[in-house]
Amino acid sequence: MTKQIGIPAVVVPALLSVVFVLCWSSGFLVAAVDVGAPVATLLTWRFAVVVLLLAAATGVLRRRRQHQTPPRDELGRHGLVGLFSQVGYVVPIYVSVGLGVSTGTTALIDAVQPLVVATLVGPVLGLRVRGAQWAGLAAGAVGVALVVSADLGSGTASWWAYLLPLVAMASLVAATLVERRHPSEASVVDTLLLHATVALVVIGGFALLTGQAVPPTTAVFWGTVAFVAVSPTLAAYGLYWYLVRRLGITVLNALLFCVAPTTAVAGALLFGEPLTPLTVAGLALCAAGVGVVITSEARGRRPCAVPARDLVS
Repeated sequence: MTKQIGIPAVVVPALLSVVFVLCWSSGFLVAAVDVGAPVATLLTWRFAVVVLLLAAATGVLRRRRQHQTPPRDELGRHGLVGLFSQVGYVVPIYVSVGLGVSTGTTALIDAVQPLVVATLVGPVLGLRVRGAQWAGLAAGAVGVALVVSADLGSGTASWWAYLLPLVAMASLVAATLVERRHPSEASVVDTLLLHATVALVVIGGFALLTGQAVPPTTAVFWGTVAFVAVSPTLAAYGLYWYLVRRLGITVLNALLFCVAPTTAVAGALLFGEPLTPLTVAGLALCAAGVGVVITSEARGRRPCAVPARDLVS
């Protein structure tokens, strides 16, 4: 038998990485859309739709094959990850944009996450970040800063509103580290269903208590609900947890560097925002930084050619 060429092993993760960046970027852009309803209302119905879709998908998978739910001893941990990654991340992003923090500034602050993770993976997960990866992460950070530098200070929000994206970033870092410290064999569909259920209970409960659960009947609201349920939730978060298992935590967080530049480009295409040479330079730096990190990670995964007996001699 001939050996299959391993192109799909490279191409598929690359394509999924592109989709991930686009979907993650869409979350920042849609947060600025006026849907005629409070944030709690939009997020409640966002997660209600997500739970329904994932529950239906889980039912189909169980009928087609033996599909087991995560062990009971993992439910609490998945609940904590869902609390951090959905409630702790999404709510501050929406609130900060609603208070006047621009999407570019929000994306920039969020893009600091890879550096935070790279600093913590050593003491928390026992992983080593190579010098080349640090260089790539630094190049990506400079690129992101160039892209959105003109956006800094352009928002109309109070100074404390700029702390909310920091809270969101810290929450997603915490969720990622908890998940990586105790990896689960559960499917991405199962984990997302648990995460979305936690978000629906917390945010939906708040909406009920404050009288914000009843949705408007406008097409803009329900169109936005459908979009945020599919793109920045099902697609973006699903790919986040899939890619962190497939590519590793350092590579995934390097991809997040592309989110702020992508948001800037989308703003230029959709809203006529200027695309300056500074933006192009930042995009090039981000691409270079991501390339260095991914290349270094791939080299680090190659099996050592030294015989095992020589390693213990």
